Amino acid sequence: MLTNKENAIAFYKMAYEGNPRKAVELYVGAEYIQHNPLVGNGPEPFISYFEKMQAEYPDKSIEFVRAISEGDLVALHTHQVWPGNDEYVTMDFFRFDTQGKIVEHWDAMQQIPDESLNGNTMY
Repeated sequence: MLTNKENAIAFYKMAYEGNPRKAVELYVGAEYIQHNPLVGNGPEPFISYFEKMQAEYPDKSIEFVRAISEGDLVALHTHQVWPGNDEYVTMDFFRFDTQGKIVEHWDAMQQIPDESLNGNTMY
C-alpha cells in the first residue's frame, strides 16, 4: 500500500500531465474541498480546470522538489516550467481521509523572478 505522500505525488503528477479524471478516480475520496479560488469545489470542477490547462499548455512540466507528510496532511513543494520559460514555485497541501483518499486541497503559487537579492534559489 502506498503512503499518503506517494499518493499525493501520483495524484498531482497525473492530473498536471493531462489525466485529471483518472487521478480523481484513483486518489480522491467521497468529497473534495477546494481552497484554490480559481477552481470550484468537488471533483468535476477540478477535472475541468486541469483538462483546460492541459489543452492550453501541453508542454508545461513539473518537478517535485520536496514532500512532507504529517498525520493526514501532505505538503508538496514543486517547480513548474510553463511555455515561454515562465517558472513557478508552488506549495500544495492535501488532507487525506481514513481510507487514504484526498478530500481537501490548499495551494500557493509564486512566479520565480529573474533575479534574487539573496542569490539563492526558491528551492
